[in-house]
Amino acid sequence: MLVLSRKVGDRIHIGPDVAITIVKLSGGTVRIGVEAPPQMAIVRDELKEDIEREMNAASQPANQISS
Repeated sequence: MLVLSRKVGDRIHIGPDVAITIVKLSGGTVRIGVEAPPQMAIVRDELKEDIEREMNAASQPANQISS
């Protein structure tokens, strides 16, 4: 994992198509902006498992889905 120190307004580029901007620092919170192509999914970590579970359920035939 790369760990960087940045100030408000600083940007980090990931490849040619993704940019992260530090928008605001307040207390123990960092507000960031993400610029990426529309076909690239950007998902918060706490939602990732829920989305994966829904996608797996949607790909199964209806008779294999269990509650």
